Parts: sequence; C-alpha cells; structure tokens
Amino acid sequence: MLKYCWGSVVAEVSHDNGSEVSAADVVSQNDLLIVGPGVLGRIVAEKWQKEHPGCKVYGQTASTNHHSELTDLGIIPSLKGSTISQKVPHVIFCAPPSGSDDYPEDVRVAASNWNGEGSFLFTSSTALYDCSDNMMCNEDCPSVPIGRSPRTDVLLKVENVVLEAGCCVLRLAGLYKIDRGAHVFWLRKGTLDTRPDHIINQIHYEDAASLAIAIMKKRLRNQIFLGCDNKPLSRQEIMDAVNRSGKFETKFKGFTGTDGPLGKRMENSKTRAAIGWEPKYPSFTEFLGLK
Repeated sequence: MLKYCWGSVVAEVSHDNGSEVSAADVVSQNDLLIVGPGVLGRIVAEKWQKEHPGCKVYGQTASTNHHSELTDLGIIPSLKGSTISQKVPHVIFCAPPSGSDDYPEDVRVAASNWNGEGSFLFTSSTALYDCSDNMMCNEDCPSVPIGRSPRTDVLLKVENVVLEAGCCVLRLAGLYKIDRGAHVFWLRKGTLDTRPDHIINQIHYEDAASLAIAIMKKRLRNQIFLGCDNKPLSRQEIMDAVNRSGKFETKFKGFTGTDGPLGKRMENSKTRAAIGWEPKYPSFTEFLGLK
C-alpha cells in the first residue's frame, strides 16, 4: 500500500488488481478517473489539473510499469479493475482494446466508479463511420454494421454499453504529435506499397485532449461526438509536408501502391458548434509550420 499526500489530503492506493483504492473521505466535484493514462490520458490529466487546482486525478493501467511516472505527474495510480472507495464525478476511458480479455467488461467496471454527477466519456474511433471512396462524412453518417471486422465490432459493442449507461462517446481521427502518428511510421519505412491518394483524417493529441475536456465539462448524456481537424489530407500530402518541414532527419521516399480502399473526409462542425470548441492546430501542415 502506498500513500500520496496533497496538502492535508492523504490518498492510499493499492496496486493489487481488483482491489479497492481509497482516497480522501470527501470527493471533489472535479475529481477525475482516467482509465488508460497513456499519451492522450496524460495530456488530459495535465490540462484538467490546470483547470481544476486541488482536484484528485486517478489513473488506472494494465500494469504497474509506469506508476512511478504517473505519481510524478500528480496522478494516483492503480491497476485496471480497481474500485475507488468514493465514486468520482468524471471518468474518461481511453485505454485501447488491445491486451484486454473483455473490453466491454473493462468499461462496465470503469462505469462502476462513476457517481453519475459529472461525465463519463469513452474515446472511440472514426473507423466506425460507414463511409469510403474519399467521400465526406460527419456526425450524422451511419455506423458500420456488426460483422464488418473484429476491430469495429468490439468498439461498437462498447459504445452501446457506454450509451446505455448514459455516457458519451468521442470518436477520434488519427492522433499525432511530432514524434507519434502515421507520418512517423511511414517515415521509418521509407517506402510503402500502398496508394498515395488514400485520405487520412487527423487530430493533434493536445486538441483531442482539449475537446475531451470540453465535452466532459458540458456534462452531457447519451451523445456521440467527432474529433478531427477538418483538414483531411492524402497520404502523399502528409508526407510531402513532412519532407518540406525540415523537422525530420530523414526524407520519405514514396508510396508505390495503386490498389486498396480509399478513405473518407471527416468533418465535425456539429461537434464544434455543440461544444464551443476549436483546435489549437487547424491542420497537420500548419502544425509543421507550413502554409
């Protein structure tokens, strides 16, 4: 059992899977549980703590490997499946399905730690929108049917669990920052046997975090939101920007494929209007300092 102190508040955390995590007797209206405090979750934690000084932020992980890092960030760590002695008003679930034996059950357990007063947000994927051939797609586009693929099936099932519990969903486009994202993978490969005109939709990690927080602060129920920068780019356009930016040591050589599916052009003006949100980085090219 480890103890973490914030002023006069002492929180006790057990790292045993399925155990109870006890904290202060009084729960703040701004306390937050992050299930899956990876890159996105940690940015959410940092922004949330700045907006809500003195709040408690819990982070549940699949292993104890990074618990010391979380503690240094002011996050109270525990293992996935732990229950908090006092339910919290805000929960964001951003753990991926990979490595989970029962992803829907993981979400149900996380929901059991929510007191229903604030918000519960599940981060999903724009892969669930049934649109292709580089066509326009927004919040009103239908979802892919069950049976399309194992990946989309598990997300659809979890979204249903989330919505039935009165929670909200944020479907995110491809996440990126300077050292993470599709462009980094492609740059390492040098050349790829895939078509260059496939459309990619993206959103910077910081913008995904700020949108998630803006949604949670609205305390909405049973809604699906869309997170993207509204500037879809082809694979070729993305890597041309990478090569022109001068921010990377190597150059991408090219895409050599001519077959394969096309993408879709995501547009989220309805989400922006409903939440009152705009991205810090309007496009991948502008993030790189290009016009």
